[in-house]
Amino acid sequence: MVTPDPTVGVYVISVAAELAGLHPQTLRTYERMGLITPGRTGGGGRRYSHHDIEMLRVIADLTSHGIGIEGVRRILDLENQVLALSARNEELAAEVMGLRETLRGLLGSSRAAAAGNLPVLRSPSTGQVVVWRRNKP
Repeated sequence: MVTPDPTVGVYVISVAAELAGLHPQTLRTYERMGLITPGRTGGGGRRYSHHDIEMLRVIADLTSHGIGIEGVRRILDLENQVLALSARNEELAAEVMGLRETLRGLLGSSRAAAAGNLPVLRSPSTGQVVVWRRNKP
Protein backbone atom coordinates (compact mmCIF):
# COMPACT_ATOMS: atom_id res chain seq x y z
CA MET A 1 0.00 0.00 0.00
CA VAL A 2 1.33 3.43 -0.97
CA THR A 3 1.30 6.14 1.69
CA PRO A 4 -0.08 9.41 0.30
CA ASP A 5 2.05 12.56 0.37
CA PRO A 6 1.19 14.42 3.63
CA THR A 7 1.27 17.76 1.80
CA VAL A 8 -1.35 16.87 -0.83
CA GLY A 9 -4.81 18.24 -0.11
CA VAL A 10 -7.37 15.45 0.05
CA TYR A 11 -9.85 16.42 2.79
CA VAL A 12 -12.85 18.67 2.23
CA ILE A 13 -13.40 21.39 4.84
CA SER A 14 -16.04 19.50 6.83
CA VAL A 15 -13.81 16.42 7.20
CA ALA A 16 -10.74 18.52 7.99
CA ALA A 17 -12.66 20.45 10.63
CA GLU A 18 -13.87 17.25 12.24
CA LEU A 19 -10.38 15.72 12.22
CA ALA A 20 -8.91 18.87 13.75
CA GLY A 21 -11.72 19.22 16.29
CA LEU A 22 -12.71 22.67 15.02
CA HIS A 23 -15.70 24.30 13.35
CA PRO A 24 -15.44 24.75 9.56
CA GLN A 25 -15.85 28.52 10.01
CA THR A 26 -12.75 28.51 12.23
CA LEU A 27 -10.77 26.94 9.39
CA ARG A 28 -11.96 29.69 7.04
CA THR A 29 -10.96 32.32 9.62
CA TYR A 30 -7.49 30.81 10.05
CA GLU A 31 -7.12 30.82 6.27
CA ARG A 32 -8.10 34.52 6.05
CA MET A 33 -5.52 35.28 8.76
CA GLY A 34 -2.84 33.45 6.80
CA LEU A 35 -2.23 30.77 9.41
CA ILE A 36 -3.07 27.99 6.98
CA THR A 37 -3.26 27.75 3.21
CA PRO A 38 -5.27 24.77 1.97
CA GLY A 39 -5.02 23.60 -1.60
CA ARG A 40 -7.80 24.38 -4.04
CA THR A 41 -9.63 22.29 -6.59
CA GLY A 42 -10.24 23.53 -10.12
CA GLY A 43 -13.64 24.75 -8.97
CA GLY A 44 -12.17 26.62 -5.98
CA GLY A 45 -13.09 24.15 -3.23
CA ARG A 46 -10.68 23.85 -0.33
CA ARG A 47 -8.67 20.65 0.10
CA TYR A 48 -6.76 20.13 3.33
CA SER A 49 -3.71 17.90 3.60
CA HIS A 50 -2.61 15.78 6.54
CA HIS A 51 0.03 18.46 7.23
CA ASP A 52 -2.70 21.14 7.27
CA ILE A 53 -4.72 19.15 9.80
CA GLU A 54 -1.67 18.72 12.04
CA MET A 55 -1.08 22.48 11.83
CA LEU A 56 -4.72 23.14 12.74
CA ARG A 57 -4.34 20.89 15.78
CA VAL A 58 -1.23 22.83 16.85
CA ILE A 59 -3.06 26.14 16.43
CA ALA A 60 -6.05 24.82 18.40
CA ASP A 61 -3.76 23.59 21.18
CA LEU A 62 -1.96 26.93 21.43
CA THR A 63 -5.18 28.96 21.46
CA SER A 64 -6.71 26.63 24.06
CA HIS A 65 -3.77 27.50 26.31
CA GLY A 66 -4.64 31.20 26.08
CA ILE A 67 -2.27 32.27 23.32
CA GLY A 68 -3.74 34.86 20.98
CA ILE A 69 -3.71 34.54 17.21
CA GLU A 70 -0.79 36.96 16.80
CA GLY A 71 1.14 34.94 19.40
CA VAL A 72 0.33 31.76 17.49
CA ARG A 73 1.52 33.39 14.26
CA ARG A 74 4.80 34.41 15.93
CA ILE A 75 5.33 30.93 17.43
CA LEU A 76 4.74 29.28 14.05
CA ASP A 77 7.13 31.73 12.35
CA LEU A 78 9.80 31.02 14.96
CA GLU A 79 9.34 27.25 14.60
CA ASN A 80 9.78 27.59 10.83
CA GLN A 81 12.95 29.63 11.37
CA VAL A 82 14.32 26.99 13.75
CA LEU A 83 13.64 24.25 11.17
CA ALA A 84 15.33 26.25 8.41
CA LEU A 85 18.33 27.06 10.60
CA SER A 86 18.65 23.44 11.70
CA ALA A 87 18.66 22.28 8.08
CA ARG A 88 21.28 24.90 7.19
CA ASN A 89 23.36 23.87 10.21
CA GLU A 90 23.33 20.26 9.04
CA GLU A 91 24.44 21.36 5.56
CA LEU A 92 27.31 23.40 6.98
CA ALA A 93 28.37 20.63 9.36
CA ALA A 94 28.53 18.18 6.44
CA GLU A 95 30.57 20.70 4.45
CA VAL A 96 32.99 21.20 7.35
CA MET A 97 33.40 17.44 7.71
CA GLY A 98 34.20 17.15 4.01
CA LEU A 99 36.71 19.97 4.22
CA ARG A 100 38.34 18.39 7.26
CA GLU A 101 38.70 15.08 5.44
CA THR A 102 40.22 16.85 2.46
CA LEU A 103 42.61 18.75 4.71
CA ARG A 104 43.60 15.55 6.53
CA GLY A 105 44.34 13.93 3.19
CA LEU A 106 46.43 16.87 2.08
CA LEU A 107 48.29 17.20 5.36
CA GLY A 108 48.86 13.47 5.47
CA SER A 109 50.71 13.68 2.20
CA SER A 110 54.11 14.93 3.28
CA ARG A 111 55.24 14.72 -0.36
CA ALA A 112 52.86 17.51 -1.34
CA ALA A 113 54.26 19.81 1.35
CA ALA A 114 57.85 18.81 0.62
CA ALA A 115 57.39 19.47 -3.10
CA GLY A 116 56.42 23.06 -2.33
CA ASN A 117 52.90 22.69 -3.67
CA LEU A 118 51.28 23.02 -0.27
CA PRO A 119 53.12 25.09 2.34
CA VAL A 120 51.95 24.31 5.87
CA LEU A 121 52.48 26.33 9.04
CA ARG A 122 51.72 24.80 12.42
CA SER A 123 51.34 26.86 15.55
CA PRO A 124 52.87 24.87 18.42
CA SER A 125 51.00 26.87 21.08
CA THR A 126 47.46 26.56 19.65
CA GLY A 127 47.77 23.56 17.36
CA GLN A 128 46.22 25.58 14.51
CA VAL A 129 47.24 24.76 10.98
CA VAL A 130 47.45 27.31 8.16
CA VAL A 131 47.49 25.97 4.62
CA TRP A 132 47.77 27.93 1.37
CA ARG A 133 48.75 27.50 -2.21
CA ARG A 134 51.25 29.70 -3.97
CA ASN A 135 50.00 31.58 -7.00
CA LYS A 136 51.86 30.42 -10.06
CA PRO A 137 52.72 33.20 -12.54
